[in-house]
Amino acid sequence: MEHIVIYSFFSLLFLLAVAFKFLLQTKTKHKHLPPSPPSLPILGHLHLIKKPLHRAFQHLSQKYGNIFSLRFGSQLVVIVSSPSAVEECFTKNDIVLANRPRFLAGKLLSYNYTTMASASYGDHWRNLRRISALEIFSANRLNMFLGIREDEVKHLIRELSRNSSQGFAKVELKSMFSELTFNIIMRMVAGKRYYGYGEDVKVDDEEARQFREIMREVFEYGGASNPGEFVPLLRWIDHGGLEKSLTRLAKRTDSFWQALIDEKRSKEDQKGNTMIDHLLSLQKSQPEYYTDEIIKGLIMVLILAGTDTSSATLEWAMSNLLNHPDVLKKVTIELDNQIGEDKLINELDISKLSYLQSIILETLRLYPTAPLLLPHMSSDDCTIPRI
Repeated sequence: MEHIVIYSFFSLLFLLAVAFKFLLQTKTKHKHLPPSPPSLPILGHLHLIKKPLHRAFQHLSQKYGNIFSLRFGSQLVVIVSSPSAVEECFTKNDIVLANRPRFLAGKLLSYNYTTMASASYGDHWRNLRRISALEIFSANRLNMFLGIREDEVKHLIRELSRNSSQGFAKVELKSMFSELTFNIIMRMVAGKRYYGYGEDVKVDDEEARQFREIMREVFEYGGASNPGEFVPLLRWIDHGGLEKSLTRLAKRTDSFWQALIDEKRSKEDQKGNTMIDHLLSLQKSQPEYYTDEIIKGLIMVLILAGTDTSSATLEWAMSNLLNHPDVLKKVTIELDNQIGEDKLINELDISKLSYLQSIILETLRLYPTAPLLLPHMSSDDCTIPRI
């Protein structure tokens, strides 16, 4: 009985110490903070946050204005929803707001905050953007992969044609669009396709299974809400076991990317035309810039930023066209007049299709796949005007 009392006493003492430290942090004075709703001790405004997050912020902005502040546990968060104020953030305060929050997923899955999407502002940050602009997203580099994109679209069309010939009244496009974008990105990155049946690019079934499983977990855990990010006590006890799961996933992911790099490195005598081939050739002349870790981080960002976002946009565009048959009819007429009924459209034809371009822009405006974008973290005090 005496031991139980002692343990209870020290447990209570520990919790009081944690609460006292938290209160000291939250009492740090900030000058001229935007308006904020009433908050709870320890939790702050976490109880107000409901899914989807952007809708919750929209409801709060209707009451507290286009710029308001919240406390996610011990973290101060400022939400800016005014377009003019956002523009001000990314012009006059662009350097101050260039950093990213230090979330657990960024540490474990993004090589300790060193990828393009998680790195803090500085020399490494600038170098990653230089590599991306010159070696990955340049017009010349993207044009080199034009054939891959056209080939994968033909794979999709053939699959749809087979389904229609079998009398299927309904086709589930969501998974098809997802497989399309994954195959395009991975063929550009490593020359492999992991979904469907490709006559020209084949991989081992076990390798494909591993890739699909890793991607499923990355999207599941990478976007998981983690209260421990905002309430330190939950982080210390690993509430929900998220840190352990992310640690295991990070090891598997790193091993998979490293295997792709090692495979390409072992075939240096066979000239390849993938992102990894090109980055490895640059590694020979500038090893300090193009380390294996940098290459793996670039692979991760390309996949996470270029697959789910693209497939979701395609899905929204098709849904809207089916729900607006008059618009579908107009764009069909434009395609028949500008391209012809007996020819497939290609990327070079887009410039001639102004109505189709408007549909794409309207889809992106109405249904952005990342309505909140990635969060930014200030490196110093700054002023955001109420415009």
